[in-house]
Amino acid sequence: MSNTNDISPGRRAAFQVLAGGSAGFLEVCIMQPLDVVKTRMQIQCTPANTITAEGTYTGVFDCFAKMYRQEGITSYWKGLIPPILAETPKRAIKFLVFEQTKQFFQFGSPTPTPLTFSLAGLTAGTLEAIAVNPFEVVKVAQQANRQKKMTGTFEVAREIVKRDGFGLRGLNKGVTATMGRNGVFNMVYFGFYHSVKNVVPESKDSTWEFIRKVTIGFTAGTLACFFNIPFDVAKSRIQGPQPVPNQIKYRGTFSSIGIVYREEGFRALYKGLVPKIMRLGPGGAIMLLVFDYAYEYLLTNHS
Repeated sequence: MSNTNDISPGRRAAFQVLAGGSAGFLEVCIMQPLDVVKTRMQIQCTPANTITAEGTYTGVFDCFAKMYRQEGITSYWKGLIPPILAETPKRAIKFLVFEQTKQFFQFGSPTPTPLTFSLAGLTAGTLEAIAVNPFEVVKVAQQANRQKKMTGTFEVAREIVKRDGFGLRGLNKGVTATMGRNGVFNMVYFGFYHSVKNVVPESKDSTWEFIRKVTIGFTAGTLACFFNIPFDVAKSRIQGPQPVPNQIKYRGTFSSIGIVYREEGFRALYKGLVPKIMRLGPGGAIMLLVFDYAYEYLLTNHS
């Protein structure tokens, strides 16, 4: 087995990029259907008096059933290409920035603290959001499309650029909401996971150690969903189709949160929470596990 202390900082960074990209790719392929359902439920305004009963989603399983009847099973993977194109650099950025910035947030402590993990997570999430937002705009446009025939990713991107450009009304629409969503999520996600993982003793049994990491990762992803979902709802409203064509109702992050709260109530800020947890609970566990095991493998077999 190789000595991990001999690995250069540059090689460690490369391993963090490889492990993070692998984790993101695997997670998005498995969990994409729940992301589509979450988006559909978030962009559905209440009351839905202008939507037919067959076009109204009353819950997660109702949404799955109606999408299957109306659009076919492939509709569960609508908008898959943008996150696949984005997930490798997105997760690579996230894990790389997190690992590299921890040292700046120790504030004199000899070892990382819960505050260290949280601030490094916030930084990583904010930076990844800036990189991935154009892909998110295209993904939401595809997921919001209820037509059975799926429109190609690059065709949707071209249409957005042609109509609205690259700026804050086009491919970078809703970037501040994406920054809020990803920043808050990763602040809670990394802060909880690494703090609790350092407190709960490791098991010498590989099966129990796997279960320990899965449980902590699942809990971290679930808790993070509760804290960041208002930003996620605002992001979906800003990037999704507006209630009245050619009239922009949802513009800024906090103004959109305010509109949803005033018109639809507090519970509307948590629309899509169930599919979000169903995706990011196990998804959070998948990502951290794949990263941990892949990074450890690369470190111990680097020669």
